Amino acid sequence: MQAKSSPKKSLFLDRDGVINKEKHYLYRIEDFEFVDGIFALCQTAVDNGYGLIVITNQAGIARGYYTEQQFLELTEWMKQEFARRNLPLTDLYYCPHHPRYGGEQYCQQCECRKPGPGMLLDAAQKHDLDLSASILVGDKGSDIAAGRAAGIGTTALVGTGHPVSAQDRQTADLYSESLPELKETLFPATITGG
Repeated sequence: MQAKSSPKKSLFLDRDGVINKEKHYLYRIEDFEFVDGIFALCQTAVDNGYGLIVITNQAGIARGYYTEQQFLELTEWMKQEFARRNLPLTDLYYCPHHPRYGGEQYCQQCECRKPGPGMLLDAAQKHDLDLSASILVGDKGSDIAAGRAAGIGTTALVGTGHPVSAQDRQTADLYSESLPELKETLFPATITGG
């Protein structure tokens, strides 16, 4: 009889404002710019035993600014950029819904749209994750609220995307102005004697 492997931990990343520079309803590869420090943060997380999972609200689909297919094409390109750096994403979850827009297909109140915890809970179930040992990085209060609702162990807010209010800073476990600063806070460099 094989013993069940222990749950794993993940670094959950919002996309817009964390992985890429915040742009109004981004959907084209030529407009995509990575935020400084994202790959170094991810590499350090992987080195410390974390998987990498993206969780992103994509209400631009419901609003008709771009199609789900256009989003998926950009997503595939982004995944390849991570893989080229030997940082394959464990998974990516997105919510195309909006409570007021999107017609029959996308207009709905759902649990997946942050601040709802649905994407995090789905990821935890699918990948046997220990959410209490996991980290979430977002640039908005709704990211932090989703992490709290899902029982994420460490919620980190970064000032790399949307303007951050004092109230949002207080709801997060950590606040950093940049991803390099966050990396040093989450994973302090250990000094080895020689």
